[in-house]
Order: sequence, then structure tokens, then C-alpha cells
Amino acid sequence: MSHLDDLPSTPGKYKTDKVPPYGILHHHRYLRLSKLTLWASLFLALFLFYLVLSPPPSPSRRNLNDSSSISAAKYGGSHWEKQVRKSARPRSRGGLTVLVTGASGFVGTHVSIALRRRGDGVLGLDNFNRYYDPKLKRARQGLLERSGVFVVEGDINDAVLLKKLFDVVLFTHVMHLAAQAGVRYAMQNPGSYVNSNIAGFVNLLEVSKSANPQPAIVWASSSSVYGLNSKVPFSEKDRTDQPASLYAATKKAGEGIAHTYNHIYGLSLTGLRFFTVYGPWGRPDMAYFFFTKDILKGKTITVFESPDKGSVARDFTYIDDIVKGCLGALDTAEKSTGSGGKKKGPAMFRIYNLGNTSPVPVTKLVTILEKLLKMKAKKKIMPLPRNGDVEFTHANITLAQAELGYKPAVDLETGLKKFVKWYMGFYTGSKKKSSW
Repeated sequence: MSHLDDLPSTPGKYKTDKVPPYGILHHHRYLRLSKLTLWASLFLALFLFYLVLSPPPSPSRRNLNDSSSISAAKYGGSHWEKQVRKSARPRSRGGLTVLVTGASGFVGTHVSIALRRRGDGVLGLDNFNRYYDPKLKRARQGLLERSGVFVVEGDINDAVLLKKLFDVVLFTHVMHLAAQAGVRYAMQNPGSYVNSNIAGFVNLLEVSKSANPQPAIVWASSSSVYGLNSKVPFSEKDRTDQPASLYAATKKAGEGIAHTYNHIYGLSLTGLRFFTVYGPWGRPDMAYFFFTKDILKGKTITVFESPDKGSVARDFTYIDDIVKGCLGALDTAEKSTGSGGKKKGPAMFRIYNLGNTSPVPVTKLVTILEKLLKMKAKKKIMPLPRNGDVEFTHANITLAQAELGYKPAVDLETGLKKFVKWYMGFYTGSKKKSSW
């Protein structure tokens, strides 16, 4: 990655609201109660859906969603604890001590290496599930190890493991990136989204709120929470109660759950709504990734169009820009105010958009890839299916700019050029090596 030494550390601005007149206050309380009831009902419905409709996990599904059965054999003992402590120990004075969940994922790998390079202590946690090729995740793990980051193999639903990690290391921060990703896969395996994005998140919050001291937590939400919202660009103040997919619903439920733990237990929580992240070491289920693969193989790619025959557009955001936003959120996060599960004062709660604020039609994405790969794509134009995808995304990043010092700098063509260079080196054995 480039420019990792120039990461922002602008202090956040946390302002309390002015107290409104009683009538307005009563009305606002009623609205908040209504929203809380709505999301509590959604969470309960999702949880019951998971319990009732999900079949008992087959061996293959256990491999995908739950590694707790094998994690007991992979942690514990003096050598293991020595590795954990060494990885989590900051190398710079005043450095952070960060637990990164989903550390061998796309964003997790880049964030972990950026933190380590600037001298922070980083401990990774990942279950290496089979949602996409585990070999890619293992390759990322190799990068992390060479950077001095130890990755514990385990699941965020394994409370015993999490408690053990918090016993061995006093984490100042948690960067929670572990999740079941993907909009369309939710139609095939809905239970995995509830298991990871809701139950797993709750488990992490439970362990964190009981820690002494409590860590400040930054977690990945998603631009998908804007759902069917038609107002653009998407602002943090816009409505997010019309999810278009189960994935989006679980991410929105996560925001409500986070607010609850902030309110009751004093956990400092910052949610980041990522907008279509791309770049080297990315996820194979993303369009830019599998378009590249299929174009090189001469296969036909499907390009979706909106009902009015317009192009579907995305606010593509390069990984280096996302990393800077993540580190900015960590650097400006105030300390949690609770101790041992008891709140001692109001704690910080924030939500930010992290996007590029320049939506690009998917047709242009294909044109850029054709230019970089020097191959013409075989395209099949199809109507956008009703499987959770939305027609466009567009981030308003004013808040992140003001409070995190977030300034995306990489345009789509520049970012795709870096991705293609990495892809050719990793998958085709090209002599052109990636930046890592």
C-alpha cells in the first residue's frame, strides 16, 4: 500500500445536542422509542428466522460459518500466549493496542498492516471460512505474518476464545471487520448473516463491555443500510429503515445493537459505512474482481441495467482511502466510560460514510478494465434482478472529512490499474510484482 505514513489523526468533534423544549423533547422520545421498537422487532424476527428455518449445520456449513469447534485446539499454552503478546505489543511510544477481527479479510489485512507499519500493536482474529477461496485468505495471512501480525484462528462467536484474548492482552481498541459479506449470498444461506453479523457482533460487545478497561470499538457497517433510499448523495442523517437485502438488514440491526451497548454499558463505538471497496488483495465475489477473471478467460460477463435502461452505478472506493478512514476513526475514538460491565458516564457514538463521493457507472468500470487488460469484454446486458442489489450508491462524506480528516484521493482508473497489476502477479505469474 502507498502513503501509509501520512495517515490522518485529526481529533474528532463530539458535540452534545441542545436541550429542546418539553413538547419537542417528548415527541423526539416517542420517535426514538418507535425506532427502537422497530429495530428490536427486526432483530428478534431475524433471530427467530435463523433458529426456526435454518437446518442443522452440515459439515460443509460448519466449515463456512463456525470454526469454534476447531479453535480450542489452536489456542492456549505459553508459546501461544507469547505470540499473542508479541504481536499486540506497540513498537512506538503511545501506540495503540488493537484487536482486528476478520484480519485475513480484504480490508482487515490492509488495516492491520497499516497499523503495524506505524508502530501500533496488532493482533488478528479470523476463522478463514469458505465463503470464497481460503487460499487467498491464507496468502493474506502470510503477508500479515511477514509484517509481524499474528492471526489467531478462531470465531467471534467463540466467547471462551475472546475472553482468553482479553485476559492475555489489554486492548485499547477493537477494529471489528469480521462479518458475512455479500448481498446475493444471503438468499442462499441467510442463517450465516444472522450468525456472523448479529450474534457474532453481540458476542464481541458482551466480552468488550465486561473488560477492564473497556476498549474503544470501531466496526464496519455498510452503505447497504441506505437500501431503497432515493435521496442522493447518501447522508448519515438519511433514513435507513428500508433495507433491500438481508445483508443490509443485519448491518442496520448491528447499528441499533451498537447504540444499545453504548447507552447501557458506556462502550465507545464508531460505525463506518463502507462504499464498494476495491483494490489489490480484494474479494473474488466483487464485480471488478470476477469481471477481470472472466474477461481474461474470454467468458461472457453480465452487466446489469436499471428498469429505465440506465446504467447501474457504484461509489467505488479504493482500499488505501478506506484504510485512512479506518485509522482516522481509531485515532479520534474517545475512551469507553464503563468498567467491568458498568457505565460511569456518557460515551462516544458515531456513524460515518466512507466513500469516494464520485459514482461511476458499471459500464465505465468494464471499459476501464478492457483498456487495462487489452481485451474486449463479451457483455450480456440484463435487467437488475430483485436479489438485494440497488441501482446506485453515492456517499456524502462531509462528516468524515470534518471529523476524521478523511480525503479520498484515488480515482477508479488509477485504483483499477493497481488492482490489475496485483491480479496478474498473483494469479497468472506475471513478472510485474504487486506493491507488497
